[in-house]
Amino acid sequence: MNERISPQLHSQEHHFAVRLSATPRGARGARLLATAWLGLWGLPPYRTQSAKHIVAELTANAATHGRVPGRDAHLALTLRGNVLRVEVTDTKGDQMPGCPQLPPLDAESGRGLLIVEALADRWGVETGPVPRKTVWAELDLAPGHGPPR
Repeated sequence: MNERISPQLHSQEHHFAVRLSATPRGARGARLLATAWLGLWGLPPYRTQSAKHIVAELTANAATHGRVPGRDAHLALTLRGNVLRVEVTDTKGDQMPGCPQLPPLDAESGRGLLIVEALADRWGVETGPVPRKTVWAELDLAPGHGPPR
């Protein structure tokens, strides 16, 4: 008897989370760890690259704009069905990201959320519990590229 594999959503979920220092070094470590875990989960290379860039931008933003001395940030990756969700939580919930706008051409920063918006299928911000905020982004995977069985 032949078993037919359906491109339907899988019920299995993969999750990775790590607390990191809200510093450039912590952001780099988060990107490296995320890349390793995404590779283990067998995601398509084009989505792994997008996710890696999203993690890099969100963790860099947490280190730059969400840093409170003595408080850490948090990275979580969740692969549920055919959706990969990236969440970065910092402890500066009173400073919310604005609507992505083009910075001046000679600006050395200010493009992070534009990159996230271009790569993600959806993204947003959730507040709480005080004093936290979580910036998240989701990537849709092609049917059949969800978590392995």
